[in-house]
Amino acid sequence: MTTQRVGIVGYGEVGRIFAAGLKNAGVGWVGVWDLKFDDPRQRGELHSVAAAQGVHVCASTAELCAQATLVISAVTASSTLAVAFEAAADIQPEAFFLDLNSASPGTKQQAAELVDAAGGRYVEAGVMTSVPPHGLRVPMLLGGAHASELAEQLLAWGMDVKVASERIGVASATKMCRSVMIKGLEALVLESYATARHYGVEDAMIAMLQETFPGIDWQQQGSYFFSRVAQHGQRRAQEMREAAQTVREAGFEPVMASAIADKHDWMAGKARAGAFVDLPDKPDWRAYADRMHVLDKPNT
Repeated sequence: MTTQRVGIVGYGEVGRIFAAGLKNAGVGWVGVWDLKFDDPRQRGELHSVAAAQGVHVCASTAELCAQATLVISAVTASSTLAVAFEAAADIQPEAFFLDLNSASPGTKQQAAELVDAAGGRYVEAGVMTSVPPHGLRVPMLLGGAHASELAEQLLAWGMDVKVASERIGVASATKMCRSVMIKGLEALVLESYATARHYGVEDAMIAMLQETFPGIDWQQQGSYFFSRVAQHGQRRAQEMREAAQTVREAGFEPVMASAIADKHDWMAGKARAGAFVDLPDKPDWRAYADRMHVLDKPNT
């Protein structure tokens, strides 16, 4: 089936990037829907962005599914099942459903059951690195019985996809295990760097890291990690709770994954409280660290 009508549920950072990329790739119709469209405080800006991209703003998930031959779910991890449930009610027969969300294998399997039972064709995707530097060409692993067929269309649009397995859960397990490492490194850098900054030993500490791992620019990497977690800490925390569920589904206690989620959530709380609002463009990691309370004071 030729897929030329694409609906994207979720118009955040990833949704916007994919919408623009698909239009540039020549997709004839791209529609978007996001819960924020119902918020008068955010609706105007989002509609303006959609108009500039030349994408159609849908009034609901139902309207989007009624028109799309490919539905892309690009929401937060905690909304993975909710979107699959809503889409299943209105998805066209034989339409593809591409699930980009960072969810556990078990969650993806439940979502697949909902979509497939409704006559759609569910394909899971494991997005293997941060989307912004790569855009539509972000490396992705696909999974499911319909992954190979959809991959042909996605490759024709210039996307970087590989089929991991015909079984749902393989691509997401790969993604989640990677996330434990990458998001864990982010959490470690936040805690280590901010603590070093407090004691005035950051230069010596980073010099030791540079000597041990010379292939990484630890100053630049630190600034990137601080900025990404400050901006997307809540989303990353939700992803790590799904990573913890992935560990749990494997029969292990997710001690590390749960702690990583807590650290990202903590950083997100600082951002919501306005700790970083007036920082300059592309600040050094020290600017973030100077705004953080590394050790929470106990209640007295």
